[in-house]
Amino acid sequence: MYRSALLALTLGIVVLGACTSAPQPTASPAETAAASQAPTTAPAGARLAAVKARGQVICGVNGGLQGFSFLDDASNTWSGFDADYCRAVAAAVLGDANAVEFRALSAEDRSTALQSGAIDVLIRNTTWTSSRDAGWGNFGPTTFYDGQGMMVNTTLTDATALEDLAGATICVQTGTTTLLNLADQMAVRGVAYEPLTFDDIDATYSAYSEGRCDAVTSDRSQLVGRRSGFANPDDHALLEVVMSKEPLGPAVPASDDQWFDIVKWVVYATIQAEESGVTTANVAQMRDTSEDPVIRRLLGVQPDAGTLASALGLDDGWVVNIIQAVGNYGEIYNRSLGPETALALERGPNELWTNGGLMYSPPYR
Repeated sequence: MYRSALLALTLGIVVLGACTSAPQPTASPAETAAASQAPTTAPAGARLAAVKARGQVICGVNGGLQGFSFLDDASNTWSGFDADYCRAVAAAVLGDANAVEFRALSAEDRSTALQSGAIDVLIRNTTWTSSRDAGWGNFGPTTFYDGQGMMVNTTLTDATALEDLAGATICVQTGTTTLLNLADQMAVRGVAYEPLTFDDIDATYSAYSEGRCDAVTSDRSQLVGRRSGFANPDDHALLEVVMSKEPLGPAVPASDDQWFDIVKWVVYATIQAEESGVTTANVAQMRDTSEDPVIRRLLGVQPDAGTLASALGLDDGWVVNIIQAVGNYGEIYNRSLGPETALALERGPNELWTNGGLMYSPPYR
């Protein structure tokens, strides 16, 4: 027994020595950087609890895009389509549409803010792509269907098509899908051009308005918004071309399904409200008098309506809070982008499905 114990002890020491003397793998700088950018994980419900404890929704926005999100210097208030959806989330979760901290993010900063969990939701004219869906976080329903366009300075060029821009200088922002789409479209057409790139959106349009570029490319809605602020808007024309699909909508940090569901159903609630004819003006009456089962479920008064609210961790009246604060999808759209605004954007694919568009909520059942 003594010899066996001695042998076992000796073998143990050898094994231990082998374990402790083996070199440990060291992460490369690239691996360390990748790990630092990995999506923040959190148990389901943690984000909702954090938002309630903080008393504010932290919403990442563009901050400089007319019609979508911009700070009105005169009133020191945030306005725009995206800003209203930030308020809709706050109304649903906190019962207060003004309980929002808006954070203006550049195109390059937005992915880091989302992946790190520094913001609760990103609502910033951000295109939903396969790579972003896989690496940035969870993308919710599309709130605005857009496409990349091209705007030309008619005092510098008479171009009416992309093929007419051979040899032209085109302003474009880095850190976006825009630069890649431009390269693809021009390559397909065999058109040589000179890209003039900028990290900042304001610098991009400043260079264009100063005549340093013959043309500028971005989402068509953004081009229209920026053109409305030029000294001579009539000197700038959008070409009749759509260069890409640009589905824009909210995104949330990964790994919290409850928070993801909340943001998704905030969007769907505004779409269903428009389809059902529920507006800011009549939502209280509809809640109290409507016999339509869909409306009663939507507004939290049908007996089975509490199922969704309970799963989301919200009060039964959360949709009423949204509609009273910002209105249904059509009201949100018309307030910032519709025919009575400077942008006057036709709804097109952003019409309800019942009107030939793509806006569609899953059934409330």
